[in-house]
Amino acid sequence: MSLGQELARLRNTATWSLEGLLASWREEKSLRQWTGLNLLGWGLLAVAGLSTTETVLLVALGGLVLVVELLNSAVEATVDYVSTDRHPLAKKAKDIASAAVMMMGLLWGLCWLLVLFG
Repeated sequence: MSLGQELARLRNTATWSLEGLLASWREEKSLRQWTGLNLLGWGLLAVAGLSTTETVLLVALGGLVLVVELLNSAVEATVDYVSTDRHPLAKKAKDIASAAVMMMGLLWGLCWLLVLFG
C-alpha cells in the first residue's frame, strides 16, 4: 500500500471511530453518566494531592470504565440488530456485557477507596 492509501485508511478509521463515539454519546445515557463521574474524579484528583502513580491509576481505570461501556453498547446494538424477539441468549449476552461494566465500575470505585483511605 502506498503512503497515500495508508493515510486515507487511517483517516477513514478515525472518522468511523469518531462517528461511533458521537453516536454512543447521543444515544447511551450510561456513557454520559460514567463520563460525568470521570470528570468529577478528575476534579477531585486536581485537589487531592495524590502521587503521579495514584493519579495515573485512577485516570486509567476511569477510562477503562468508558471503554467497557462502549463495548457494552456495541453488544446491545448487535443483539438488537440480530433480532428484536425476546430470547434467553439475547438476554444473557446483554446481561453479561452489563455485568462487565458493573465489575469495571466496582473495581474503579474500590481503587478510589484504597487510594484515598488505604
